[in-house]
Amino acid sequence: VWYEIGAELKNIGSPVNVGKVDADIHTSFAKEFRVTDYPAIKLLKDDLKYTYRGPRTKDGILEFADRVSGPLVRSLPSQQVFQNVMSRHGVLFVYVGGPSDLKEKYISVAKEMIVHTYFFSAARNILPKTVTLEDYPAVAVFKDGTYFLYDEQQDGDLTSWINRERFLNYLPIDSYTLYAMGDTGLLHSLMDTHACHTHAHTHTRTHTHTRLEFQFGHMDGNEYINGLIMEEVSMPFIIVLNMSNDGYFLPPNKVETKDQLLKFIDGVLKGRIKSQGGNGFYQRFIRMAFNTKTTLTVSHRTC
Repeated sequence: VWYEIGAELKNIGSPVNVGKVDADIHTSFAKEFRVTDYPAIKLLKDDLKYTYRGPRTKDGILEFADRVSGPLVRSLPSQQVFQNVMSRHGVLFVYVGGPSDLKEKYISVAKEMIVHTYFFSAARNILPKTVTLEDYPAVAVFKDGTYFLYDEQQDGDLTSWINRERFLNYLPIDSYTLYAMGDTGLLHSLMDTHACHTHAHTHTRTHTHTRLEFQFGHMDGNEYINGLIMEEVSMPFIIVLNMSNDGYFLPPNKVETKDQLLKFIDGVLKGRIKSQGGNGFYQRFIRMAFNTKTTLTVSHRTC
């Protein structure tokens, strides 16, 4: 995959040059670039070092290279370009307005978070007619067929808001996505099969406060959840994860309706449902023992 990436970037005339180094031999590189896991993928631009943390796929790495090597903030000069870009991106951040303190903050955030998402700017008349700006200049995020405006008083600092909003309200989740979500400060509501899609989707669209507290999604298969709670779960299965400390919340009763789901989520928000798990030493030890036992059992069955 790495050689294919190098060849394709060269063929399309990309400014990105591709190389590799064996950090086991050249240990000074690992120290300089603060490499702790292999393989590590870094993109050097000006005086900055950007780390790729997505899936090790050709498409994922090529998009990362295109995003980081290009302008920090890309202009949307017309409504047609806006619509074309909107059709290619599930989540679209747009700064609207001229020079301002907000624009400087936006550029500063883009410099840090270009590894995760694209950043755009547009004049007011470029936006869809359905968009109403209460303040100007403004930062908007377009996703899930609607848009949300950044409000410093309600949403806190711009970096945190963009970090929370860069995900769709409801999305398929894998281990890379969970890793990326770890520093958003949100709780993550997982549904292990497609059976629960309607409940979560309805909730995120109709309850603004919960939309700001939770990230909804589904994970196909139960292997990750089995290892987390250390027991075999049957699907469909609903769980709320706190990725900042490996804690989780389980519904005390069976969840089959929207009202039951809302009651469970409300219980998590208001502290009526106790967090389980965590990343304490004892918890990590017994989880490691469980995963080792599970791996040995699967290996024995395979043999």
